[in-house]
Amino acid sequence: MITTKPRLACVDPPRLLAGLDEVYRLDRVGHLTVHGTMPALRADELVALAENIDLRGRGGAGFPFAKKVQAVVESAGRREGRCAVVVNGSEGEPSCLKDTALLLHTPHLVIDGAVLAAEAIGAEEVAIAVHRPDVEESLAAAIAERGPSGVPVRVSRTPDRFVAGEGGAVINGISGAPAIPNGRKIRTSDSGLSGLPTLLSNTETFAQLAVAARMGALPYRSVGLPTEPGTTLLTVGGKYVMETPTGVPLTYVLELCGLTAGQAVLVGGYHGKWLDPRSINAATISRESMKKYGARLGAGAVLPIPENTCPLGETARVARWLAAETAGQCGPCFIGLPAIADAIGQVERGGGQAAIDNVRAYVNSVKKRGACSHPDGTAGFVTTALEAFPEEFEAHALGAGCGRPTMGVLPLPEDALPLALPPAPLNPSARDDRSQRGPMEKLLVDWSLCQGHGLCADILPPEVLTLGIDGYPASASMEVPRQLRAQAVRAVRRCPALALRIEE
Repeated sequence: MITTKPRLACVDPPRLLAGLDEVYRLDRVGHLTVHGTMPALRADELVALAENIDLRGRGGAGFPFAKKVQAVVESAGRREGRCAVVVNGSEGEPSCLKDTALLLHTPHLVIDGAVLAAEAIGAEEVAIAVHRPDVEESLAAAIAERGPSGVPVRVSRTPDRFVAGEGGAVINGISGAPAIPNGRKIRTSDSGLSGLPTLLSNTETFAQLAVAARMGALPYRSVGLPTEPGTTLLTVGGKYVMETPTGVPLTYVLELCGLTAGQAVLVGGYHGKWLDPRSINAATISRESMKKYGARLGAGAVLPIPENTCPLGETARVARWLAAETAGQCGPCFIGLPAIADAIGQVERGGGQAAIDNVRAYVNSVKKRGACSHPDGTAGFVTTALEAFPEEFEAHALGAGCGRPTMGVLPLPEDALPLALPPAPLNPSARDDRSQRGPMEKLLVDWSLCQGHGLCADILPPEVLTLGIDGYPASASMEVPRQLRAQAVRAVRRCPALALRIEE
């Protein structure tokens, strides 16, 4: 059920949100009236434009768009020129609504950018992945309004899951496969939709491209920072979608939405970073500014936590939800994340310093061991909460609590339910002694296959492989001394799940 509609706001005369102060949705005629006709670009012109405006992905990682285009063109050149374009509109995080706002209110701008790129690189089709039914309806109507001309455009519904927005999961979902991340890193520029080289980027990225192609590089750069030109979309407080030039103070953005910094502000969503009040007062909306404080804008979520709610309770709610959003394809995720959430619950219930230590231990146990970025992102969210609210964690652990209720201000589809899976007992004596290792071959774990049988630990000594507190290998990569290579080979052959391999 769709319960959240984005409320629109703007700092400067809008670009992406232009015309929406007068109508709810720009149909084809309204879109052309506001934005004008779309030019055509060659592939080299597309790359030059993206480089001149420093266009980057707006879905999280911020990868340069020009490099994506170049990689697809080069790969397509080895595949008789065949390629595809995919728009990632699968916002699986409830704190993000900016892509939803674009696709509901100005869908033609997104389609324009995707078709422009597709025609420039000679793509066979444009596929747009979404998960909300109202967004699907808006796009279907826009595609019908445009008529059957140019590159074919289609919209696909993918599951409303947090991990379904990862690039590989989007490709899988559109293709009819389970919408979960690939166990191994596969570059979509080499093999994406239908196995073709695929230009995959976020909804806002293509909308920005459509604006820049119409304006030209110099006018586009007339707002924002010289090093980060243009505007960006933010979702503030889980309900306001704002377009703002880069370089605007974070406090001003909050003020325009009628919000204050409160106890702290979570930037970048549920895989993001909490900023303390001092950092909030100095931070601006830019990559470089956020980098100073160990944060990044990511998908553009800005979440202040007010004074009247318990930050530990809010952290526990989100941690439970993130644990439930696991793809279920690797132990560090579907065992480790529920264990982290349960350990936070022990802190809430007054489990003492040992409960806080358990949280840290379980966080460390999942880092760099997942088949995708979800375990690392969730571990990072909990770590930044521990750093931002140490007094609250301690007060709850010692039984006194912070005296505030949990108001549920961090948006979730519904309250996360307590998890039934208890954490495994900690083994403080387990350690990873690397002192005897040399720069030899490496034993690698494929987390998408590993099922935690533990047979490898029966064959290899602790100086090569130890099991974590969840019963899975404690590391994804282990150096193998020459004298132990035969045992490593035996471990690879004995693994029932075929999750081990040796590489130089």
